[in-house]
Amino acid sequence: MTTQQQKTLDIHTCPSAMSSTRGPAPLLARHVIDVGHKIWTQIIARRIRPMLFTILIATCCVAALLAQEQAIHQYQVVNLPSLGGARSIGNSINNRGWAAGYSNLAGNQSRHAVLWRHGLAQDIGTLGGPNSNVAWPVKNNRGIIVGIAQTATPEPLGENWSCSAFFPGPNNTGYTCLGFVWENGAIRALPTLGGNNGFATGANNRGQIVGWAENTVRDPTCVAPQVLQFRAVIWGPGRQQIEELPLIPGDTSSAATAINNKGQVVGISGTCDQAIGRHTARHAALWENGAVTDIGNIGGNTWNTCMAINQRGDVVGFASLPGSDPDNPILHAFLWTKHDGIRDLGALPGDVSSQALGINERGQVVGLSSGAGGLRAFIWENGVMKDLNTLKAPDYTARLEIAGDINDAGEITGRAFDPSTGQRPAFLAIPR
Repeated sequence: MTTQQQKTLDIHTCPSAMSSTRGPAPLLARHVIDVGHKIWTQIIARRIRPMLFTILIATCCVAALLAQEQAIHQYQVVNLPSLGGARSIGNSINNRGWAAGYSNLAGNQSRHAVLWRHGLAQDIGTLGGPNSNVAWPVKNNRGIIVGIAQTATPEPLGENWSCSAFFPGPNNTGYTCLGFVWENGAIRALPTLGGNNGFATGANNRGQIVGWAENTVRDPTCVAPQVLQFRAVIWGPGRQQIEELPLIPGDTSSAATAINNKGQVVGISGTCDQAIGRHTARHAALWENGAVTDIGNIGGNTWNTCMAINQRGDVVGFASLPGSDPDNPILHAFLWTKHDGIRDLGALPGDVSSQALGINERGQVVGLSSGAGGLRAFIWENGVMKDLNTLKAPDYTARLEIAGDINDAGEITGRAFDPSTGQRPAFLAIPR
């Protein structure tokens, strides 16, 4: 302590200076008290400030480590049970936590549509044939599951139809295939437009179901082995009710892939191709209030495929890049909004291709990215695409290949690959 500080403290503690109530003494006392208080405050601050700074640094470091841990390990992942085969996938998850997709049966020669609830797998069955599948994000919370299933009826025109791409051999063709609806434990077939085959993809809470169905027109422009035209349709809400949706002018065939609770429908429109996309997906289509709109592309004129739509009308899917070979396309995930139009979401670093498959109300998008290293599941949010494998807890060692859908709670279902067993199980990723 300096001599001046000691003098000041002596004056500060002098009884005569404190006791007088007349003349300048009270003012002098108050001044001395103020000076002494400031000096001690400065001394204490100099001693405490490093300690507080150390505590602050430690607190920030702990918070940063906790935040980093949460950021790195955002999802707890579990495998969903199979129906006995080596390959399963979750393609749909609603806000009740119901996941749906398919699971191969033992021997991997056929697969069945499956519903996962409360950790258990329920075999939805077929329409009499060997295969069935829930191939798209169905989304509704009403308890309706829709998909595709083979019947026992031989395909009379030798068509492969759309279903063949979603079933394993040796029986992926040879039978007619129809859209189905499953509700309250019962499965039933959906009608066509007079043709032999149909395909169901999504349903909303109003009981409306979308997909595509063949009509009776033998179109010579169809690409073999397809013979009949097919059109986007809405089934329901009546049991046998079916409505054909309009084509984009100049097109001949179309397919609907998703519907929201407002009745907005998305899908594809184009030529009568092989019934699996390609030139049939010349246009990405939005149906609303009885009209159809081409929502655009990212430079290519094939595989412009809408996959899902949320309640805000945001649409996700995938589309070919400019100059892409229709038979070996380079695809990129896209997001379309009414405000911003269509946006190329790119691919994960090092990959060349991607597909967006599902979206929730928070605008989180999930899908797959692919390159030389194989498939990787992604989540896109806040303008950034992230590898879902970098966000899973370390106790889950399988690689997440495909993220098929995401609900509003952020729960994700899809398919993984376990290199230790060679199996590809369905998974459920739950945010922490």
